[in-house]
Amino acid sequence: MKLVFIFGALAVGKMTTGQELAKITDLRLFHNHMSIDFVYDVFGMTKSNWNITCRLRELIFEEYAKSDNYGMIFTYSMGFDKKSEWDNVNRISDIFKREKAEIYHVELVAPQEIRLQRNTTENRLRHKPSKRDVEHSRQNLMDWDMKYRCVSNDGEITLDNYMKVNNSNLSPDVVAKMIKERFSL
Repeated sequence: MKLVFIFGALAVGKMTTGQELAKITDLRLFHNHMSIDFVYDVFGMTKSNWNITCRLRELIFEEYAKSDNYGMIFTYSMGFDKKSEWDNVNRISDIFKREKAEIYHVELVAPQEIRLQRNTTENRLRHKPSKRDVEHSRQNLMDWDMKYRCVSNDGEITLDNYMKVNNSNLSPDVVAKMIKERFSL
């Protein structure tokens, strides 16, 4: 079993890279909005539903980690200066480690101007219903960038099986190939 975390700032290209990686490996993609938007559809779009989203994800991770599947790609928007973000990554990793999974971490990086362009792509809006209010999504992206540090500092992440990719000028399929090759997936 393998778990590939793809994390970084909002609209950096996590889902599209995950989609491409899933195409060229036997990994299954579970992008963060698959659970976020599901909960929003059922309960409405409120911040108080975050606990439900986390519990749903945990159940999915627990069951998937026990399965005979090759592995999972999970995308996650990361505030590197938030302890709760790291706690969440560790909690998810622990679920998979209990089942002897190999864990890989991929950080994607691109400047805000590029991410604002990516924020409105057809693929993003098709797969993330909560992003279809483009102005709200744009404002949320800028707010996150102001509130949190969305890029790791050089040398900050010392995890095994970690790579940082500036995907500003790289297509998702190229980044996916880099990930596949680096980690022999």
